Amino acid sequence: MTRLSLPIKIGLGFGLAGILLTLIGVARGNVPANPASIAMAFLIGGGVWFVVAWAVATAAVDVERDVEAVEE
Repeated sequence: MTRLSLPIKIGLGFGLAGILLTLIGVARGNVPANPASIAMAFLIGGGVWFVVAWAVATAAVDVERDVEAVEE
């Protein structure tokens, strides 16, 4: 886990949060009870949260690197 970049770690954390929230939605009956729908819900829930969090964290890291380069 130490070899993963910060944006990937942040993305994984938020992806797991998305999966947890999807699990709660499945348990409450908000997703049709067939396996394909449940799998798609987990893919969308965890995947979208991962991609958005990763993109924001990557942009923040890039900005910080640019600011450091300008200050030097």
